[in-house]
Parts: sequence; C-alpha cells; structure tokens
Amino acid sequence: MDQMHTWVAELNKYNYHYYTLDTPLVSDKEYDAIYDKLVALEAETGTVLPDSPTQRVGGELLKGFTPHRHLAPLWSLDKAQNIEQLRSWNVRVHRLVNEYNTRNPENPLPDPCYAVELKYDGLTLNLTYRDGVLVQAATRGNGVTGEGILAQVKTIKSVPLTIPFEDGVIEVQGEGIMNLSVLADYNTRAAEPLKNARNGAAGALRNLNPKTTASRRLNAFFYNIGYADGVEFADHQEMMDFLRNNRFKVNPYLTYYSNFDDVTEQLAEIEESRSGLDYLIDGAVIKITDFRTREALGYTDKFPRWAVAYKFEAEETTTILESVSWNVGRTGKVTPLARVEAVELAGVTVQNCTLNNVGDIERKNLKHALGTRVFIRRSNDVIPEILGKVTEESDGGEIIFPENCPSCGFPLEMRGAHLFCNNKLDCKPQIISRITHFASRDAMDIETFSEKTAGQLHEELNVREPADLYELTFEQLLKLDRFGDKKASNLIQALEDSKGRDLASFLYALGIPNTGKATTKMLAEHFRDLTAVMEASAEELTGLPDIGGIVAESIVSYFKDPFVVTAINRMLALGVEAKAPEAPRPVSTNSFFSGKTVVLTGTLHKLTRDEAAERLEALGAKVSGSVSKKTDLVIAGEKAGSKLAKAQQLGIQVIEDEDELLRLLES
Repeated sequence: MDQMHTWVAELNKYNYHYYTLDTPLVSDKEYDAIYDKLVALEAETGTVLPDSPTQRVGGELLKGFTPHRHLAPLWSLDKAQNIEQLRSWNVRVHRLVNEYNTRNPENPLPDPCYAVELKYDGLTLNLTYRDGVLVQAATRGNGVTGEGILAQVKTIKSVPLTIPFEDGVIEVQGEGIMNLSVLADYNTRAAEPLKNARNGAAGALRNLNPKTTASRRLNAFFYNIGYADGVEFADHQEMMDFLRNNRFKVNPYLTYYSNFDDVTEQLAEIEESRSGLDYLIDGAVIKITDFRTREALGYTDKFPRWAVAYKFEAEETTTILESVSWNVGRTGKVTPLARVEAVELAGVTVQNCTLNNVGDIERKNLKHALGTRVFIRRSNDVIPEILGKVTEESDGGEIIFPENCPSCGFPLEMRGAHLFCNNKLDCKPQIISRITHFASRDAMDIETFSEKTAGQLHEELNVREPADLYELTFEQLLKLDRFGDKKASNLIQALEDSKGRDLASFLYALGIPNTGKATTKMLAEHFRDLTAVMEASAEELTGLPDIGGIVAESIVSYFKDPFVVTAINRMLALGVEAKAPEAPRPVSTNSFFSGKTVVLTGTLHKLTRDEAAERLEALGAKVSGSVSKKTDLVIAGEKAGSKLAKAQQLGIQVIEDEDELLRLLES
C-alpha cells in the first residue's frame, strides 16, 4: 500500500503541474510508465485509492442523475449590456456603501475595490470537498438543487480529487469548459462532430456515460467558494489564494482595481483579446472584493448586489441557411459560400458564412440543410463559420456539389475534402487572385494596385500572370477606361519600384501552396538565393525549423512546374531582382536580455514599442506577443492589463520602471 500511495501522490503532482499550472515536470513517457505500474498494482490488490488518477478515465454507465441540494445557493448575476449600465451599477454600489457608513460611522466599509474575471461560456460546476476529499460534484440546476455528476467531473484532470485543506467542508464553484483546440482535434476524429465548445462541455458533463465525458478532455477554471466550514476570508484575494494553494485552476485573467475607470479599460482589453483565447467567453464579471462589503450590500431576489456580469457582443447565434454558391480561389480551390438570413452577430450584420469545403458540409450533417436553422460563430473579425444544424434531422433542401468549375466550366478534381479547378491558365478568378496577391502589400507591394485593377488588366489587356505586368507600357494603360496620364504613370512607376523587392517578398508573392510570410522569410534568410530555394530538396527543407513533410513537398512540387519556372525566368529577365536579405545584425550574447523571451505590454513613453522590441532583439532577446510559461521577462508600461496579471500569476519577472528598462538597454 505504501507503494500505491507513493505512485498516486507522484502522478497527482505531475497532473497538477501539467493541467493546472501548465508547467510539465516529466515527459508523457515517464508519466505513462508510472501510471501503468499503478494500474497493474490496483488490479493485483483490488484496491483503488480515492484520489487515484485511474478514476479519471470514466467508469460504468450510470442509470440516472442523483439530485444534489447545494449547501449554499448558487446565485445568478445581474447583467450590464453596455458601459452606461455598468456605471449605473457602480453608482448604486457607492450609494449603498455610503448609506451603510452613515448608519455605522464607528465601523465604516472601505472604498469599493473591484475584481475583474472572465465570464466563461460552459457549464457551472459546484464541487463538494469533505476533509480534503472530493465527495460530490453537481450542476447549477435551479441554484438550490442540481444534478450530481461526480463520476463525470472526476474525468476532468484539472479538478483535484483531494486537496490540502482537510479541516471541514467547502463547496467550490467553477466552470467546466472544452478548449477550442481540443474541440477542433476531437472533430477531426469524431463520427458526429460537436457543433460548438459550449455544447461539447455541457453534453459531456450531463452524459450518463462517464467514458464519453473523458473522451472530450474537458478543462475547468474555479472562481468562488460558495460554502466554507472551517475557513474564512476577508476578501476576494484571500479566497483566490486559498483556491490556488489547494490546487484549483484559477484563470490568470484576474485583475484587481481601486479605480472604476481602470475596470472599463480592462474590459476593453479583454474584449479585444477575446478571439485569441482557447476557450469561449461571453463577457466579464466585476465583483466587489471586500467580503464585509458584500455582506452589507446583500442580495435582491435573484442577484447579489456586489457583482455584475458585463456582456460582450455574441459570437455565436442561429439563423436560416438560404443558399450556397461556389467560389474559385487563387490556387484553384473551389469553396462553398453560404448565404444566410441576415442576423446581428458580434456587432455586425451577417449575411455570408463560410462552409470550408465539401468534406465539412458532409461531416456537419449540412448536405440537406437549405432552408433550416443553423449555428454560426464569428471570431477574430473573419467571415463567420457555420458550425452545424440546430436539429439532427436531414429535413432541408440539398446542397448540390458542382462537377465543373463555376467560372470556366473545367471538370473539377476532388483532393481530400476539397474541390479544385486545374485550369490555371484560363480560369478568370484564379488569374485575377494570383495577380492581386502578387501585388499586395506583404508581397511585391505595388502601390495603387487593387483587385479591380487586376480584373481590368486581365479583361482589356489579357494580363494572365504576374510576369505580364512588367511588359505593360504607358501607352497601353492610357487606352484603358478611367486611366489618365497620372494614373498610368503612377502604375508604371510602382511596377518599376517593385522590381527591387527582396527575396522573402518575392517568394511570398509567388503564392507557393501551404506557405505563408513566416515560411518564405525563413527560406530567404536560410538560402539567401532564389536558385538555391528552387533547387532545394524535400530533405533539405524538412531540416529547417517549422517545415514539415507536407510543406516541403508543396515547395518542391511548385518549383518543378514548368509554368512556374518559365514565369520566374521571365520576371528576372524583365528586371525583378529578388534580392537576398541584408546580413543579420550582430546580436549580443552577453547582455542582461541575451537568450530571454520577453513580452512588452502597456504604454511606454520614452520609446515606442517597436523601438523597444528592436533594441531588445539586438541584445539577444526573443520578443513575443503573449505571456506563457516559456516567458522569462515582462516589460509593463502604463495601463498594462491581462498580460501583466498573467505574468504575476506565473511568477515571471516584471520590469515596470521605464527608466530601469532604459538603463538595462544601455548597459
């Protein structure tokens, strides 16, 4: 039994560091070796400890949910739909505090201070621990009674099965979620893809088969202790420290403010960074931190007066799928575009949605969905995506997959889940898209050029490929509609200027399949010569950072195409330089910043952020845009928000004095 206790404690420590702290201590191989020995010992002895990690795989099918009466009620939150309503809530808080202090001058409440937390879009969990052991887990239900889901919650590896606090009973509240990356991975393998992360989490936790719950690899964040016997807290900070110290996963996006204007600025920052999160949120929660103030403010019939939910614009909604059209892109890929009944989503009116490809339509049960209601999601300011049908029935009109190119009539080829038109030389949308991409800012940066210009040049001057651009004359352009002397001379000059772009820009302009700006920049810096890139083997390419087999084969195949080689040679003959990049500047290896990963956040006054980043890189630092366990240093300017909070949560070194930063840069 001693050996079993040792292995269980060791595995639980590794789980805590991996799933809660995001700081792995051992490799998966090392973990699995101990886990397998524990499984064998449990089978041999017939004994399973209450906090054994083997319980997390899911047990037998349950017959039903057992009602659980919460030891303390789980309250809903009043909602503020905009900043004006939020300020009104804050005015009421101050009025109530002042009224209390007028009645109790001998023991007044402190000035209100605020905690700002994320508002998750998952399923509320209420966990009961007795003498340090998880004995029950329940849904919110009606706030008084929920459904017991202990077997399901035990499969969530960020939920501790035992905690150091062993002196009483506590109920801990949090949110069960499905990370978006986990959802995407799950849907690549699932026979029935999940429509969204919220439904994925809720469906898993309210599922009578815990093995189904385990298969969805849920996560959880914790933010409140609703009932506590044996421990008391003076304020929110103390309670959150208690949760962290007892191995609960607390989200690093938790900040504290004494000034309400800082609260509103933090809300704007959260909303701006929302699309970069790996989980769904639909707002933020603002709470008064002092517990004595909370008690004095009390509750309405439904809500605590000391907290409010600030709602963001919805990123998911439902609407009617009206029709599907098929568009041809730069690479010949033919993609479906859905027309939906107009609906407000994340502050804009949505009428078009992406369906990705043929395989996506079939996988999401959308083949017979015309005229039916569908889920749509918008994130990161891109065109919304259709997630699936609201109902499971195939009760709508059929989406017909085209057999021929909708533009040129060429027979389509199915490659994987995508349809392709292989008529590169005579398919108008492909030609116009290739020319437009070639001229774009991150590519050859041909000023005054647009997709409309590309279309006009193709239709009226038979420009079919980028090389044709460099044979245009002033006289030809003057004959075009809406081209006067100035516009024609400006375009000729812009084309001449573009010949001097560097190798990275030229490679990106070519539009090599499966390569983006980062890859083409890395190719240019490594090979420093166009011919060397064109002649590189797949083996050479896969030896470079971040290039896998698929990307390497795409690059090799692209430069084997005679059409491509001829076009490149034409451009070089017409004066395109594709110059090797400048030699990298010498980087210091013995400065304070050498070898460190640094994040800049907030406003600097004596340097711009770009200037600071350039100087840091010259001193050997790697400048990153996000804080993680790999971050060594955070430089926090004025009004630094969530990145600073996460750095403090992870114990990362922070420089908040700009003069100190300048001293280190100059030394």
